[in-house]
Amino acid sequence: MVRKSYGKMRGTRKKKFGGDLPVNRYIEEFKPGDTVSIKLHAGLKFPHPRFHGTFGKVIAKRGSAYLVRVKDINAYKDIFLKPEHLKKGN
Repeated sequence: MVRKSYGKMRGTRKKKFGGDLPVNRYIEEFKPGDTVSIKLHAGLKFPHPRFHGTFGKVIAKRGSAYLVRVKDINAYKDIFLKPEHLKKGN
């Protein structure tokens, strides 16, 4: 028998979210070099929750997503995020 997982990402693939985001969150544009704040939206596919509330720098645009560089402890990590998870930072 396989043991059930109780990790942080448990249940995120089937999660239904009651409220929708405004349209401007989906079509917002960012330029390389912009500082962004990562605010994860639970109703959509999102990266590991560790990145929620962090700041990063937009490196490039790949399709409809953005490559964002985030500092995680002592290492820089590159993650791909859709614009609905990003807000312009300071």
